[in-house]
Amino acid sequence: MVLIKSISGIRGTIGGAVGEGLNPPDVVGFVTAYTLHLSQGGSNKPLRVVVGRDARISGQMVGKIVSGTLMSLGVEVIDLGLATTPTVEIAVPFFQADGGIILTASHNPKHWNALKLLDHQGEFLSEEAGKQIQAFAEAGTFVYPGIEQVGSYRMDDTLLDFHIQQILSLDLVDVEAIRKKKFCIAVDAVNSVGGIAVPRLLNALGVAEIHELNCMPDGHFAHNPEPIPPYLDDLAKMVIDKDADLGIAVDPDVDRLALVTEEGELFGEEYTLVAVADYILQHTPGNTVSNLSSSRALKEVTEKYGQTYEASAVGEVHVVKKMKEIGAIIGGEGNGGIIYPALHYGRDALAGIALFLTWLAKSGKSCAALRDLYPKYVIAKSRIELQPGIDLNKILHLISEQYKNHPQNTVDGLRIEFGREWVHLRKSNTEPIIRIYAESDASTKADHLARKLIADIGALINK
Repeated sequence: MVLIKSISGIRGTIGGAVGEGLNPPDVVGFVTAYTLHLSQGGSNKPLRVVVGRDARISGQMVGKIVSGTLMSLGVEVIDLGLATTPTVEIAVPFFQADGGIILTASHNPKHWNALKLLDHQGEFLSEEAGKQIQAFAEAGTFVYPGIEQVGSYRMDDTLLDFHIQQILSLDLVDVEAIRKKKFCIAVDAVNSVGGIAVPRLLNALGVAEIHELNCMPDGHFAHNPEPIPPYLDDLAKMVIDKDADLGIAVDPDVDRLALVTEEGELFGEEYTLVAVADYILQHTPGNTVSNLSSSRALKEVTEKYGQTYEASAVGEVHVVKKMKEIGAIIGGEGNGGIIYPALHYGRDALAGIALFLTWLAKSGKSCAALRDLYPKYVIAKSRIELQPGIDLNKILHLISEQYKNHPQNTVDGLRIEFGREWVHLRKSNTEPIIRIYAESDASTKADHLARKLIADIGALINK
């Protein structure tokens, strides 16, 4: 059993002893701590919190505990039921709520769940806010109000339609152009809320033919729910069998988007953001942001339009912070997460679908031909297990000294540039490992670069 408490929320596996898994007492304590944080605002009005969940099996159980705990603290609860993460993010300001809680373990398997916490803007909490909530949870000195202060509860399942309408109203989403192409699209929603949201969006966009795969939102994931190559074979087969123009895959909470071309080949999760950014930049001059572990292809596309690209630390909250700092018009992460501020500051696969389909329709190209427009880079991902007592900061400092003649970024671990290649070393926030990302224009070169750095680190550890 696993339970991980961090500044971004609490996540873990269902079952086991208190404090060893995501169980009712753990949920109650963390929700109470979150509510105490929200109450620091000083308003005399009852707090209002939006709750939504993906379709995983434990969602209804955890959701009832979350809503009940909020009510016990005098909170007005607006429960969206099954809802995508970006829908909950949009719902918070729509309802003028003080915050939001999303029940999703994202791409983790079905025995996991998590509480992701939002502020009054519908954005993930700052590091400072997360630390305050952690401190409240660890102190555990909670006092609950009496019967006169019990909060209220209501369901509202209309926000997905509002979310879709907001997407359709974006200046750069062209429904008529999409409708004219009479697209045939296959969808793999891994039996979660994407099975509701993605087909509804595609219908609203005028897609002519939709073929559904794993679109029953019952939480029984048909495969590992992360939308990456090893788990998209069935979708690729459906694209070929149905002679589809495109395949779409999303993760359980629909904030990551992966695409399959008409040839049954993967578009590349790194290139979802790159293609959408290319389309946005054609019409709206501005800066772009992705994290340090994302492909340099976004940098090259951005500079093609004479604009500025900057990299942030890994994590959506860091990407958003950097986007706001430099006024970025598009940003995200290389895992298929697209953040388009014209809609909201959160990864949104539904917005990504609409923008990509508009670009695909207007380009006059097939999906495979569109992919060929972009630089061809490959990222190799490796890891090193850390033994107790190893001083990672010292190791990174020594590696930095070893490659001091190469451009470096130390915002999040250490990223070293080798011409058009790079390697990023960072300590995992959740495991005793060093993550190693290396990018080059061929998989053999990326693997070689990663192995070179692994050897360098190994030599330093042995000393």
